[in-house]
Amino acid sequence: MKIRKLSRTEKEEEAPKEPVPDESEAEEEKAQEQSRGRRRGKKGGNRPIKGPKHDPDAPKLQINDLSVTTMPHLREMAEDLGLKKEDLIPLKKQELIFRVLTAHIEKGGVIYAYGSLEILPDGYGFLRSPQNSYLPGTDDIYISPSQIRLFNLKTGDTVYGQIRSPKEGERFFAMLRVVNVNFDEPSVAQTRVAFENLTPLYPTERMDMETRLGDTSTRIINLFCPIGKGQRGLIVSPPKSGKTVILQKIANAISENHPDVYLIVLLIDERPEEVTDMQRSVQGEVIAST
Repeated sequence: MKIRKLSRTEKEEEAPKEPVPDESEAEEEKAQEQSRGRRRGKKGGNRPIKGPKHDPDAPKLQINDLSVTTMPHLREMAEDLGLKKEDLIPLKKQELIFRVLTAHIEKGGVIYAYGSLEILPDGYGFLRSPQNSYLPGTDDIYISPSQIRLFNLKTGDTVYGQIRSPKEGERFFAMLRVVNVNFDEPSVAQTRVAFENLTPLYPTERMDMETRLGDTSTRIINLFCPIGKGQRGLIVSPPKSGKTVILQKIANAISENHPDVYLIVLLIDERPEEVTDMQRSVQGEVIAST
């Protein structure tokens, strides 16, 4: 058997090549490192560094506000940004919002958005909009794997931050700078304890169901089955007996007596007109699956 010595050129050709990092991914990671405002020192300590440059006086626009804006108002905003009226007529709402955001950025403005994070198996994630009942949509915000690792993000986190418009070949807006996570500083999310490692306890703080209207049903709930923060409950009754009305009264009592509580009402397999009635009756976020 012959043994031939490989030349240096042949070795270089046979050696596996390392994957080239994506340029956009590197830019996102660099921006997030700057927004973190910290870097590792010589002795392992942390010292602040300057964050990404952004003009605090630049006009701001929030995607979530545009999602609940009427079409005539959106067309008016687009015309104020220099778009032609005849070009706006055939556009659907999502397309019109995209045009408004793009024109706003070209004018030197900045855009912000918030949503609930869903991390996909490939490592990246999207912010799902509450205006779309947290279902996948065209206005979702892309979050890169480097940002997810940097801020220790989990599925279900509410993330708010500055976003950028899609680059060539991209379909979604992308997160540029994370401002807060779960209504708190991003540094809190980086050092938090995992949910499965928390200690379960009985409720220790009661939620008052009585209001100034003096409703008898919520008064009885207070006396016979008080509700505490962190408690689970179940209403069992025949059809057409007033379960939805009781839920509305409980929700309104929580909104009035405990304004610090973030209220979410989930309606499953309800008629669209019942969803509209709940949205108009409750001061909170209503998510529906009709």
